[in-house]
Amino acid sequence: MIKRLTWFVGGAVAGVAGTAVAKRKVKSVAHELAPANVARKTKERLHDAWAEGKRAMKAKEAELRAHRDGRRETLADELDAGDEVLVDGRPVEPGQVIVLRQVRDRVEQDGGARPRGSRRDRRA
Repeated sequence: MIKRLTWFVGGAVAGVAGTAVAKRKVKSVAHELAPANVARKTKERLHDAWAEGKRAMKAKEAELRAHRDGRRETLADELDAGDEVLVDGRPVEPGQVIVLRQVRDRVEQDGGARPRGSRRDRRA
């Protein structure tokens, strides 16, 4: 009889606990799917996508302007005839490699002087 009572009480406790957890989960999902929250999250995602698009656009525009003005350097410009580029020990074409330089490298290259003036002056 004690075994049956123990199993009954254990089952009842597990059932109550499971019901409480399920109720909490249903309430949180219902709150997330409320129209106001869905609209807010959609607005945030659209804002983030718009901002990312603008950043990419400005980066591409800067790259194209640098190419137009002759300020763009490629890895192929730095290689001599017969040189080979290795990435992870495998040879690759120079056009497949993107080299990123830090701003401080450019400052050291220019003799330590940072450009003066506003950002708008530097872009023009």
